[in-house]
Amino acid sequence: MVTEHDAGDFQRLRELMNQERSALQRDRYRAVLLAADDQEGDEIAKCIGRSPRFVDEWIARYRSHGLPGLIPKKQPGARPKLTPELEARLRKRLEAGPTAADKVCTLRGKDIVRILEQEMGVKHTLGSIYGVLDRLGYSCLSPRPRHEKNDPKAIEQFKEQSPFLSRR
Repeated sequence: MVTEHDAGDFQRLRELMNQERSALQRDRYRAVLLAADDQEGDEIAKCIGRSPRFVDEWIARYRSHGLPGLIPKKQPGARPKLTPELEARLRKRLEAGPTAADKVCTLRGKDIVRILEQEMGVKHTLGSIYGVLDRLGYSCLSPRPRHEKNDPKAIEQFKEQSPFLSRR
């Protein structure tokens, strides 16, 4: 048995349930309303197609917090591995370009993973580093494809002799 937390809650719950587009949120409202109609938790779970634990959790939240308790809190997620200071250091390092110690002419994802681990003490996977680079405003560069049988001299000759190409 659930009693109204605040006056008019059950009427408001019916309105919210009818307006709600999310099936999960609608089931939260329904669970509380069915509990208010003296139905047992197992019956409610079968009726709405959810687990008894789901029903118990949301009824308990309504009892303790009222209608605001039926709105799920945003989950915080994992803390980023790079602090703003480390992001600034990484950005500065990327802007400087590869060093002689990097032994490459262009930094690739695996090079950035290595730099983060060796120079900043932060372990990142190759897959996650691209998300970091995207967040920092960098994008992947890919070379323009060249066919293996391209002849640069023939291309230049074609450009010079083609009547339909304008010259600047």
